[in-house]
Amino acid sequence: MQLDPVVTPHIFQPNGAWRPASEIAQAVAAKKISALAVTEAALARIAEHDPVLNAFTDVTADRARATAKALDAAIASGQSVGPLAGVPFAVKNLFDVTGLPTRAGSRINRDRPASTRDATLVERMEAAGAILVGALNMGEYAYDFTGENFHDGPSRNPHDVTRMTGGSSGGSGGAVGGSLVPLALGSDTNGSIRVPSSFCGIFGLKPTYGRLSRARSFPFVASFDHLGPFARSVEDLALSYDAMQGPDAEDAACSTRAIEPVTALLGQDIGSLRIAAAGGYFRKNLFPEAQEAVARVTKALGVTRDFELPEVARARSAAYVISTVEGASLHLDRLRTRPNDFDPAVRDRLLAGAMVPAPLVDRAQKFRRWYRAKVLELFKEVDVIIAPATPCIAPKLGQATFVLDGVELPVRANIGIHTQPISFIGLPVVAVPVPLDPMPIGVQIIAAPWREDIALRVAYALERAGVVAAPSAKGF
Repeated sequence: MQLDPVVTPHIFQPNGAWRPASEIAQAVAAKKISALAVTEAALARIAEHDPVLNAFTDVTADRARATAKALDAAIASGQSVGPLAGVPFAVKNLFDVTGLPTRAGSRINRDRPASTRDATLVERMEAAGAILVGALNMGEYAYDFTGENFHDGPSRNPHDVTRMTGGSSGGSGGAVGGSLVPLALGSDTNGSIRVPSSFCGIFGLKPTYGRLSRARSFPFVASFDHLGPFARSVEDLALSYDAMQGPDAEDAACSTRAIEPVTALLGQDIGSLRIAAAGGYFRKNLFPEAQEAVARVTKALGVTRDFELPEVARARSAAYVISTVEGASLHLDRLRTRPNDFDPAVRDRLLAGAMVPAPLVDRAQKFRRWYRAKVLELFKEVDVIIAPATPCIAPKLGQATFVLDGVELPVRANIGIHTQPISFIGLPVVAVPVPLDPMPIGVQIIAAPWREDIALRVAYALERAGVVAAPSAKGF
């Protein structure tokens, strides 16, 4: 699709990446460009580049065009529109989308009836004016850190298509990192928003557990699962997060807290915040690029204090136990009736989870309560903790092992070595991209429960200082 050269600047930056969602929405609301033109640009970009990136499993072109035309008609009639008016977005394929079976990266779920209603967060994004253009590739049943799907093929990293996107929200990371769409939604159980953000060089938000509704999405580990956004800027992350906030009786874990908008707070000074770097466990198992990324962020923030979280390695082990047991329980009937239709690696981990002794699970849950209480005590002394997001840049597709601290370890199991101990207790985290050469890598900005505003303010300050940024992917 050839866009009018007068219209193009309202959508794309000179480097080819999407303009910020706020700018697109303002242009649409001001009738400088139609929502339909923006939608057509997104669909054209997907058609051109997704055969390489393999980010999408479903493109909802007819729905997107219909939504865009309705939005344009509303604007023409003088109606007010939301802060994401005309902004294309896509969702990990574990979100219910009307008319599609919710595959959750699996073969088995494709036999399910098509969804008759969108997930709550899809409804809320569209209520803010955003336009859904499709569903995205992911690791089977979200039990994955690589972005390599056994059934649909791997998502490919837009900065180097021979490398992983990270998972399990790999399609979400690839779609935003490759500028197929400005915004995407994913899920994070043990790191599945933060890992793709790190590998694909974009911003991601894992909110506090219970902050955003999970209604009408396919679960993995109900006691850990979070849903959240990916974007190419902190402001876009905040805009989409604000649009999705609010109680939802259809998700029993969703908080009844009132909406607490953050976008207007981004520019507040962070000088009074107490910021520390995570020491101990988080200084180990790192490649030089991860060390460099953390060093750049802490230097820019003037961090002089290290903070050691208690028993982090044990927390990661407990997270593994609870994840595999809850996952096995969820999929037990499918394991019994259709074992050969699973990704063998996922099936074997779930089978192992089905055989974990009950006393071990009980101990993991008791430790989880202890660990959460201890970490919350630490937030009486600090407001923000800085930690690596991944131990390395994106590994090569199919890479089975890497060497951490002199020990050869499986890649798939250890990519989330620094994310699991955080999601284990539901803390809010913003993953920010540090644009290193040859590949970007992420850093976690961790805050106390319900303080997404603080984490986003720190991320915004780093972005304004030029320390973190979503680099454009060459060729996309």
